[in-house]
Amino acid sequence: MSFRRASWLLLSIAVLLALPAFSFAQQPEKVWHIGILDVRQRPESVESHPLYGQFLRRLRELGYVESKNVSFEWRFAAGDYGRLQGMAADLVGRRVDVIVTAASDGIRAAQEATSKIPIVFVGGTDVVAQGYVKSLAHPGGNTTGFTLLFGDTIGKQLELLTTAVPKLSRLAILVNSANSSMAMVQKDFQRAAEAAKVQILFFDARTPQEIEGAFLRAAKEHPQALIWAVDAFFIQQQRQIAELAERYRLPSTSGTTEYPEVGGLMGYGPNRPAIWRRIAEYVDRIFKGANPGDLPVQEPTTLALVINRKTSKALGLEIPPELLLQADRVIE
Repeated sequence: MSFRRASWLLLSIAVLLALPAFSFAQQPEKVWHIGILDVRQRPESVESHPLYGQFLRRLRELGYVESKNVSFEWRFAAGDYGRLQGMAADLVGRRVDVIVTAASDGIRAAQEATSKIPIVFVGGTDVVAQGYVKSLAHPGGNTTGFTLLFGDTIGKQLELLTTAVPKLSRLAILVNSANSSMAMVQKDFQRAAEAAKVQILFFDARTPQEIEGAFLRAAKEHPQALIWAVDAFFIQQQRQIAELAERYRLPSTSGTTEYPEVGGLMGYGPNRPAIWRRIAEYVDRIFKGANPGDLPVQEPTTLALVINRKTSKALGLEIPPELLLQADRVIE
């Protein structure tokens, strides 16, 4: 073999050996596309939102940086449940890698739009009974997530309210009939009220104007207190509900611990910001190859009671010491 041919051969081999490393170095990092589907109104800032902000921060801690290796498609229905189906179909059309959604109607809309793209949910009244997953331990299909036990806390909410209002016999319940889970929730309220020997009156509202109208109608029935059924739209409007409850002199509670933060009397429920951090962890596991159908549906491990004593004083209501001792936090 001539010197020239040998040199050419050695050069060719060197180039071939270098190609894989060169090609690998030039490959761009995969950008994951996350779709978020929510019935609530878009907040002024998702970064500073108490739930979405935690979700985004946890993703960053796990190595996902927007504009580098992750992008987001946010879809907010502004309280209109009827828009969820179209929004879910739009996310599928944009080929997101996962859909993160909240509440039963969000789960249903996402599942109707895709049976392949992973769905991670937070909320849902009874996701097994509603057919969204096969079981909590083995959800199957493309769906998993975190329940919030809102239905399971209804009896406790009523118990706490009867402790705060000892002669409670007539109770107003604010519900949103646009939420497909509400019929199931109303049955839970009826069972709890029968056990507590309390008469309940349901008042439906689907818009901010209807919430105000519901309080006006309720006032004519002279209830002694109010519970609002946990609903994504009501959570968005919980400050309005708290203000109306104080205006109409109604001690009130619900299944979120944020409610007393905006002026409600009491709230009993899970730590939702912490759960949204765990949602980010499930998304990360799916991106790393986990099958959503094999990831167990998680339930809150702790529930907290928060009481707003400033509100109780404004209502002229003395909170019994035994109830204050049960509280995980008291807002003075």
